Order: sequence, then structure tokens, then C-alpha cells
Amino acid sequence: MRYMIWLLRTVLFLFLLGFAIKNDQPVVLHYFFGYEWQTSLILILFLFFAVGVSVGVVAVLGNIFRQRREIATLKRELRLKNKLANVNDANLDMS
Repeated sequence: MRYMIWLLRTVLFLFLLGFAIKNDQPVVLHYFFGYEWQTSLILILFLFFAVGVSVGVVAVLGNIFRQRREIATLKRELRLKNKLANVNDANLDMS
């Protein structure tokens, strides 16, 4: 299974490398107020992909941190209930 994953990664890398090599034409991005930026197409695609991934990660971070806090709270409650159950079992054994 590990070899299949590495084979898939290699094929994907070669596909993306070929895509990058084929799309190296210069393009111009026009901004407001007459600003423009000229670079290769693949660099612009990679930049916008990276920005999109970053925005997606930042959007999910709030949920991840909230879930971690909730899990920590639930673990504390479970430990407390288990501790109380052990104390109650010990009291019943003594009776």
C-alpha cells in the first residue's frame, strides 16, 4: 500500500511539473491605479493556490480550537466521573 501511495505521489508530481513547464508564458496582472505585475503563468497560479489554501486553513482553525477545548473539557468530566465512581464503589465494598 505504501508503494502505491508513493507511486501516486510521483505521478501527480510529474503531472504538475509538466503542467508548470507547459505554462511558463509571461502574463500581466493589472491592478488598480495603473499598477501591473508581469510574471509567468504558473507562478501566478501557484500564488493564488497558496493564498486559497491559507485562507481555508485560517477559516478552519477556529473550529479546530473550539473542538480541542470541548474535548479537553469532556475528558476532565470523564476523569472526574470515573474518580467518583471508584470512590462510590470503594464505599459500597466497605459496607
